[in-house]
Amino acid sequence: MNRCDIPAILAGYPAGLVEPVLHLLAEGRLGDALQRRYPLRHAVRSDRALYDYVHAIKNECLRNTPPLSKVVYDNSLQLIRQALGTHTRVSRVQGGRLKAKNEIRIATVFREAPEAFLRMIVVHELAHLREREHDKEFYQLCRYMEPAYHQLEFDLRVWLLWRDAAAM
Repeated sequence: MNRCDIPAILAGYPAGLVEPVLHLLAEGRLGDALQRRYPLRHAVRSDRALYDYVHAIKNECLRNTPPLSKVVYDNSLQLIRQALGTHTRVSRVQGGRLKAKNEIRIATVFREAPEAFLRMIVVHELAHLREREHDKEFYQLCRYMEPAYHQLEFDLRVWLLWRDAAAM
């Protein structure tokens, strides 16, 4: 397989991982394979339910991190920023004090995704509460919160590839 044949969303992964995925996609069997592996959808549909979901994971894994002021699904994320989730720190001066707020925005596509993929994105964004950069410590923290983090990240990219191909 030529590196040019690998879709951008799977670039960086070894050809040995990508080839079977592209084979299943070409045969029209990728959706069924993903459905068998991740059959469960989640019930986290509203912004309030998403806030509660994220807060529960934060309380379980990152108790001593700053509080979250906002957690929402965002329609514009995947289209504008080529991102699936974002974490922002907003600092404002109020009187003589500096107030910081943490916000997490999750792409709306995750309303329809398997729960495992929603959890992976939430874990990724929560890890940014402690680690700003995507470095070794960041990924160690992601694996602490979700031991299957790297597999879920790959499978999420495969799911997005399949979803985009099915939409064409």
